[in-house]
Amino acid sequence: MSTFQAPKGTYDLTPPRSATFLAVREAIAAPLRDSGYGYIETPGFENVELFARGVGESTDIVTKEMYTLTTKGGDQLALRPEGTASVLRAALEANLHKAGNLPVKLWYSGSYYRYERPQAGRYRHFSQVGAEAIGTEDPVLDAELIILADQAYRSLGLRQFRILLNSLGDKECRPVYREALQSFLRDLDLDEETRRRIEINPLRVLDDKRADVQKQLTDAPKLRDYLCDACKAYHEEVRALLTAAGVVFEDDEKLVRGLDYYTRTTFEFVHDGLGAQSAVGGGGRYDGLSEMIGGPELPSVGWALGVDRTVLALEAEGIELDLPYTTSVYAVPLGEEARRALFGVVTGLRRAGIAADFAFGGRGLKGAMKSANRSGARYALVAGERDLAEGVVQLKDMESGEQSAVPLAEVEAELAKRLG
Repeated sequence: MSTFQAPKGTYDLTPPRSATFLAVREAIAAPLRDSGYGYIETPGFENVELFARGVGESTDIVTKEMYTLTTKGGDQLALRPEGTASVLRAALEANLHKAGNLPVKLWYSGSYYRYERPQAGRYRHFSQVGAEAIGTEDPVLDAELIILADQAYRSLGLRQFRILLNSLGDKECRPVYREALQSFLRDLDLDEETRRRIEINPLRVLDDKRADVQKQLTDAPKLRDYLCDACKAYHEEVRALLTAAGVVFEDDEKLVRGLDYYTRTTFEFVHDGLGAQSAVGGGGRYDGLSEMIGGPELPSVGWALGVDRTVLALEAEGIELDLPYTTSVYAVPLGEEARRALFGVVTGLRRAGIAADFAFGGRGLKGAMKSANRSGARYALVAGERDLAEGVVQLKDMESGEQSAVPLAEVEAELAKRLG
C-alpha cells in the first residue's frame, strides 16, 4: 500500500469498475454526436473572474466551493467547478459564433472540482458529460437537448428517473417577480446568511433544502404568475414539443437550479433511488451569459449530466451494463519457443483490430489460465512445443470450455470469423 491516498472527497477509477464509467460517458455522448454536436475540450482551470461573473458571486459554488490558486506570476485561477462558462469562453475566443452556422453545438466530457462536504453521490472531484447549443433562441433546441438526455439515460436501461421542468422568465419579467419574492422573504424567520441571499439572488432561497425553510415557503409567490406573455408562450412550446416526442416530465415551479445564469427553460433529471442527493443532471437556457463574460448577445441552452451520479443510479436499479470484452483473446505460451511464436500471433491480431493480451512473465499453465479468466477474454490461445511441432495452437472458448486445434497460419482468420 502507498504512503499516500487520494485526497478526501475524491476517488480513483480502476478496472473493472472504470469500464462502466467509460460506457456511461459513451452512452451520453452517442446521441449528441449523432445530432450535430462537435467535441470541445477546455483547460481544467480558468481565470477566477470567469466563474465569478458567469456562475454568480452569490452562489455557494463561487463563495464556498471553488478551489482557487495564485500562480507565481500573480494570476488568480480556479479549478473549474462547472463546464458551461468554460465552453462558452472557448467558443467566443475561437470565434465559432462568427462562422455563420448558428447554433454552435458542442459537447464535452471532463472532471470538475468543488470543495463540498463529501457524502454518497457528492464528491469534491466529479465527472460530467455536457452539451451546449450556442447562439440561437429556439424552444426546439431546448426540447432537443432534454430529449437527447432522456434518450441517453434510456439507452443505459434507466427507467426510475424523472424530469423536472420550469421557466425562470427573462430580463423583462423576472425583475418584477424578484421584487415580489424579496418582499415575501424579508418577513420570514431566516438566518443571516439566507437574508443576505435574499438581497443578492432571492430565487436561490427557493432551492434551500432545509425543512424549516421549505415550510415557510408554502405561500411564496409563484414565478409562473409573473411570466410575461413571451416567456409563457416559449415555455408552452417546449412543453408541447416534449409531449409530442413522448418524453414525460413534471412541472416544478420551485426549480431554480444553483447557478445565476439561467433564464427561461430550466430542468433537472432526478433519480428517486439516490436519497437526498437525487439530482443526476440538469441544465437550462442562459441567454445572457455571453454578455456577462464580455461577449456579444448569444442566447444559448445546455446541460451537464453527472457520470458518477448516473453510475449510482444504475446500481440503484440493479442494472449491469453489457460491456464489450476489453480483451478478446489471451495468449498462453508454454516454453520459450511458444513465447516467441505466440507473441508474433498477438502482434498480428492487434494489427488486425482484435483486442489481444499475453501471459507475461513465463508463468505456468494454471497461473496463466487464471489470468486469462480475470482478463475477461472470450478466447485463449495455448501453445507448447508439441503444438508448434504440429504447426497448430489450441483455441479455447472461455465460455463453453470447448477447445480445438487451429493451424497457426489460420488463427487470425478463425478468430476474426468467430468474433464477427
